[in-house]
Amino acid sequence: RQRLRRGAAHVVDYFHDVSDPYAHLTAQVLRQFQDRYEIELRPHLISAPPDWAAPDRTALERYARLDAARLAAKAGLALPATPTPPTTERLDHARALVAAALPRPDFAQTAIAVGTALWRGEALPDAPVTKPATEMAQGDARLEQLGHYLGATFHYGDEWYWGIDRLHYLEARLRGLGVARPDALTDPIFAPPAPDATSPAPPGTVIELFASFRSPYSYLAFDRVREFARARGVKLRFRPVLPMVMRGLAVPQAKQFYILHDVAREARRLGIPFGRVCDPLGKAVERGYALIGYAREAERLDDYASSFLRGVWADGIDAKTNRGLARIVERAGLDWDKAKPHLQSDTWRAEVEENRRILTALGLWGVPSFRCGDTVFWGQDR
Repeated sequence: RQRLRRGAAHVVDYFHDVSDPYAHLTAQVLRQFQDRYEIELRPHLISAPPDWAAPDRTALERYARLDAARLAAKAGLALPATPTPPTTERLDHARALVAAALPRPDFAQTAIAVGTALWRGEALPDAPVTKPATEMAQGDARLEQLGHYLGATFHYGDEWYWGIDRLHYLEARLRGLGVARPDALTDPIFAPPAPDATSPAPPGTVIELFASFRSPYSYLAFDRVREFARARGVKLRFRPVLPMVMRGLAVPQAKQFYILHDVAREARRLGIPFGRVCDPLGKAVERGYALIGYAREAERLDDYASSFLRGVWADGIDAKTNRGLARIVERAGLDWDKAKPHLQSDTWRAEVEENRRILTALGLWGVPSFRCGDTVFWGQDR
């Protein structure tokens, strides 16, 4: 209503981080996005994410290159299967090229050309440059003001959309507002791919799931990967790890808000109950993990983990209390009287720490993460 009263355009802010391979993918769809909708796209050049948003920067950068290459192949976009890690000098030159293109109508083409050369390890374009310090400072300030911390992101009307993975939400919103051009295609530029859960897997295949009871993304993934494993006739092995905060890693308010908002819309799309939240951070997680050994011995571990995750993220159950935890335990088909003595045990800590060590050795740090054979994936999208 405010926009209509002002007679203002539909403004979409886009934040481009030259060092982020996911941003190279978003750059490749910018022109198509602009051609579909009556919007004003305002590009911003930003720095790499702050340290608190990249708890293990080297691992994040290495995995991002791998994952973005897989995603590019899935989406029909261009990125080498093994992108070349750019040097500091090449990044500085690339930023100077992109900074010069920010006010120009050919921003997307320049960003694509720069990214293509950068990730292929080829010579960067011979084009005008601008010292990027001012533009990056302005972009970083705008990103912080609006409440985010990553590149390859779109912002429209107080809502954030990360990468090509979430662009379909913005497209649906713009179509709902009647902003689509008359000749625009209605299919999303990139729709979330559905997994093929029908083809058989080799005998003895195991999917290892690294997850946390405090991770809402783990909640979104848990029952889906159980069904995926069941449909393919493979074994699922649940490997619990401590939440990031309980491992001494910062999760600032901006990140918490974005995650909860993003999980809520993903849950709606997937038809998963979500929203009656009772944050299990601290004591509730410890009590929940203390019963893992009992649940495993009773051959109900997956049922118990599913019940706990649904309880704290969808049913509003307080797992710090005996009443709440008993409800979680019993609906998983377990005996609360038999479970209670295990609450005094600390033996789970060694298992959880070993799982964290394995996760780190795989080059990952967050959850949910998956290992199948020699292949690893991070995130409920993957």
